[in-house]
Amino acid sequence: MMPEFSGLGRVLIVIGLVIAGIGLALVLAGKIPWLGRLPGDFIFRGKGGSFYFPLTTSIVISVIFTLILWLINRR
Repeated sequence: MMPEFSGLGRVLIVIGLVIAGIGLALVLAGKIPWLGRLPGDFIFRGKGGSFYFPLTTSIVISVIFTLILWLINRR
């Protein structure tokens, strides 16, 4: 008897789509001028260096990925 591989196939498809989406986001990230410069993204500059914390950008990206994954997992 053959084991059921349809569940594994679906997982691999979702992982592939997520990796493709991340790659697309990395390619397009430089073309979106407001990404990384939203209100709530913190930049601390001192004499010895600087620290950048993209809080709002992280929340926006998280919401987008959550919606995408929710749409994928909806049945």
